Amino acid sequence: MQSQQDEASAAGGADTPTHLADLVRRAARRTPDAAAIVDVSAGTSLTWAEFDAAVDDETERLRAAGVGAGDRVVIALDNGAPLCVSLFGTLRADAVAVPVAPRSVPRELDAVLINCSPSVVVADSDGRIAESINGRSSIASVAPPDVSSTGGARSGHERSVSGRGVERVADGVGAGPGGPSGGEAIALVVYTSGTTGTPRGVMLSHRALIANRVQQGAVRPAPVTAVDRVLLSLPLFHVFGLAAGLLQVCHAGATAVLTRRFEPEQSVELLTRERVSVVGGVPSMYRALLDLPPEQLRAAFAGVRLCTSGGAPLPREWLAAFRDTTGLDLYEGYGLSECGPVLTSTLVGGRAKPGSVGAPLPGVELRLVDAEGAPVAGNAAADTAEQGMEDGSDDEDTGLVATRGPHLFSGYWPDGHGGPDAGGWFRTADVGYLDADGDLHLVDRSSDLVIVNGFNVYPREVEQVLAELDAVAEAAVVGIPDDRTGEAVRAVVVRVPGAELTEDDVVAHCRERLARFKVPAVVEFVDALPRTPTGKVARRKL
Repeated sequence: MQSQQDEASAAGGADTPTHLADLVRRAARRTPDAAAIVDVSAGTSLTWAEFDAAVDDETERLRAAGVGAGDRVVIALDNGAPLCVSLFGTLRADAVAVPVAPRSVPRELDAVLINCSPSVVVADSDGRIAESINGRSSIASVAPPDVSSTGGARSGHERSVSGRGVERVADGVGAGPGGPSGGEAIALVVYTSGTTGTPRGVMLSHRALIANRVQQGAVRPAPVTAVDRVLLSLPLFHVFGLAAGLLQVCHAGATAVLTRRFEPEQSVELLTRERVSVVGGVPSMYRALLDLPPEQLRAAFAGVRLCTSGGAPLPREWLAAFRDTTGLDLYEGYGLSECGPVLTSTLVGGRAKPGSVGAPLPGVELRLVDAEGAPVAGNAAADTAEQGMEDGSDDEDTGLVATRGPHLFSGYWPDGHGGPDAGGWFRTADVGYLDADGDLHLVDRSSDLVIVNGFNVYPREVEQVLAELDAVAEAAVVGIPDDRTGEAVRAVVVRVPGAELTEDDVVAHCRERLARFKVPAVVEFVDALPRTPTGKVARRKL
């Protein structure tokens, strides 16, 4: 693994920043007039010089609102230039960015606000977020930054190429008035629902996020280069779109073409109009594109060099159909919020391999372990052809995926619990095996995680919401296959004797308390839940 680490370090170069905000500064120094952000929904475009100047303005604005080093800033904005400017303005102020869905339901937002105690929330004044923070005297509400491609952007450009801007670019400064920052300082806290249903804040340092960008950039062909125009319809409040998407664009000095949300018809139009060369998405997005006329899809992707998929398992048939229609492969990757987030990619091996999520990125150590963390036999790439197993695996060759490297998180907010062990290893809840090429195949999850459109749904969280209904005696939640979203949430409910409760009642209750992707798509009523001999709910039977 040492050679991979050396390769990753070399890919970073001597000028690799230690502070995320300096990714923007570096790109502004190298190519000030090149396009950085194309905000399709708002009709706004920013060059790297304009973007850098806008980040400076946002930093000053946040500091004027009372944001200091280490303070948390919750950012609840749709995809667009204002989100990008707010994110990097927060980082340049040496504060901690906490991205959340702009349409978070009050229950979920309250949990985040209570847990991370932000000093500022950046959100639209007329949205649901503003209602949630109303009355919280300790939290200041700040409107999104005013980002335009007209007068403000021009003056920003002029400032960035004369006087203060160039001076700061030359110095490579990303630190606040308190001195050097970045490195091990926390840059992002990304919330994921825990297996108990309680949101957990994943603490990602500048070091971890930059290391993972270097690791991705060391892959050949590189997922993003300076000349690429990358279509990002993935939500940027999610670590996949934010880190593997936007931050990777900034690391390469490429161009991000942002849409507020994914729409198949709009996407194919943009591919040609905006000269898109790289597309990042989740499997369900590519599946939706396949509903368009094949001739239209093939023509739209004619100028695209690379398509990547992650966030959820990619069905073999979707990969085959996309290849047949467009002539392009879908290169699948795997990762977790705790890992910055990308661990593996089929790009490493140079070919899309159905059923595999590929090999570890350069600089990422990966091995299979048992429940106690001890390495299992499956770490040696077995000759799967001789095993005689239909799926190429054997129970003795599977194990929990564990990883080590500079890309790992600093534990969970606020005290760093649950981070890498004393040896630097982080054990995931995913079960897999390595094939003869050393590529990882995921075969199960030790948790009961459900993945909907690339978003994690932990059954316990939904079950807690169902338990709030007086008419529910008990309930269990599982994932079921879905042709559009990969998986969907299925709730199996036992009514209190004599109670009246309909599927519409259950769904309406959940919609008020859960994000849309967590709301059960199917509700089934039963007399009793199946149990294991030890009395636990037999989820596999459900």
